[in-house]
Amino acid sequence: MNFHAIITDIPVLIVLAVFITSLIYCCVQYFKVSRNLKEIIYFLSTFKKNDLNFRFKELDSWMLSNPYLVSTWLEFKNTLVFSEAVALKDGDDYQYQDVSSTVQNVQTTVDPLYFFNEESLVTSKFNYKMTQTIPTILTGFGPLFTFMKIAIAFGMIDFSSPDKTINSVAAFMHGMQAAAFVSVVAVSSSLIYLLIEKVLYQVLCKGPQHEIQNIMGELFASITSEKFLYEILRESKIQNNAAANSIVDIPKQFKGAFNETMAANLVPYLENLIFGLNQLNKQMKELAKKTSNDEVDGLF
Repeated sequence: MNFHAIITDIPVLIVLAVFITSLIYCCVQYFKVSRNLKEIIYFLSTFKKNDLNFRFKELDSWMLSNPYLVSTWLEFKNTLVFSEAVALKDGDDYQYQDVSSTVQNVQTTVDPLYFFNEESLVTSKFNYKMTQTIPTILTGFGPLFTFMKIAIAFGMIDFSSPDKTINSVAAFMHGMQAAAFVSVVAVSSSLIYLLIEKVLYQVLCKGPQHEIQNIMGELFASITSEKFLYEILRESKIQNNAAANSIVDIPKQFKGAFNETMAANLVPYLENLIFGLNQLNKQMKELAKKTSNDEVDGLF
């Protein structure tokens, strides 16, 4: 059996070329995705849930400048609910959003896993469907080239003379060996590719993807839209009740403030005025008494 001639056969070379090219493409794409995911993990690991309110601008700027994650981040940011402490930049100005006193950190009305999933983080970044189709293509090459080689081998049989019959039968057997070897190479390359692809995907893509999902779940607490609306309604009722109580207490507070002002300012003034009048009355009585005694002395 001439293995060199069989290996260098065109169908075998086609199968090997497709196998090697697909494997290189798969490795390059998976390593590229892994590098981007690890960069995201390294950045997100510097944030904590408690200080996210004050560092949200830093997180937002980095996410918007990262082309790998910018579209996913823009969709996710629309679902965020900010507490009173978060500062949002609008142009060159900063605005502070007051939402609910019960919200103490940055929360989301949608589960982060809805946005940061396998499709948005991994499979949409390259032609994932093609990498999954390669094993089927390699397997399909097996029967395709096998039957093609068998058809060619049958076409080479010549029974016109004993010598040609012997030679054609020998060529036929060689063709059948080549046909069988094509199937073996095709199926083997498919299995090898499938094994390598699954291992690389699990290690380079799936692991970092789960880590990012865990980090996002820890940073952004999930709150349903219904619960958030209920909190806003409850906060509104509390404020309305406080406003109604304030309106009722205004007359009492005004009366108390007026009495306090009168006691603190007007009463001492009146007391001084009364004291002055008493002194003036006393002096006038003494003057009148003195004047009356002088007139009586003049008469006697």
